[in-house]
Amino acid sequence: MASEILCSRWTTLVVRELLCGSTRFNDLRRGLPKMSPALLSKRLKELQQAGVLIVSRRTKGSVEYHLSEAGEELRPLIMGLGNWAQRWMESRLSLKNLDPSLLMWDMHRSLNVKLLPPHRCTIQFLYPELSGSQKRWWLVVADGAVDLCNFDPGHQLDLLVKSSLRTMTAIWMGLTTIKKESDTGQLEIDGDQALACSMQQWLGLSAFAFEPRRVQ
Repeated sequence: MASEILCSRWTTLVVRELLCGSTRFNDLRRGLPKMSPALLSKRLKELQQAGVLIVSRRTKGSVEYHLSEAGEELRPLIMGLGNWAQRWMESRLSLKNLDPSLLMWDMHRSLNVKLLPPHRCTIQFLYPELSGSQKRWWLVVADGAVDLCNFDPGHQLDLLVKSSLRTMTAIWMGLTTIKKESDTGQLEIDGDQALACSMQQWLGLSAFAFEPRRVQ
């Protein structure tokens, strides 16, 4: 019965996104960029019917989704799947299907804003091999909050980070480091030197990055 609820396609990823703090439909979509809106709606209804999800309506008709007590108890199971994958899945398989929107969405909510300047800070990530809106991304940090933009927010840049999407994803997954990729020329950082030197600390990493790997 548990498998019938949790093992349908995308369901564990929907729960993961809820566990990571997404509460609105559009935020869930940004964390699940390859999932269709119709299927996301279907899975949310199924989770609600199963008692895993609570739907609440706010002012002006906005809807928020929150995990119930039963849903929160899934945390060790969902995180355990990620830890298992980090230990046992080959790096080349993990880096096969890259998605800049998913990478940047995860990065934006894991930034350590306490290590960034108290004033507004704008950081651009440039992936030269991509095209259109997938090529340039901005993280704008102000008043302890982080906004993700794939259009120019119009602020002066504090830092420009340039690399391939594969390189930045590998850094995020803990498969390599900023220093190593900078030393080999795969990563270029221009702008505020203090920000550049502390990037490994304020960037944060995937929740599974520190899980010891058993395969290469």
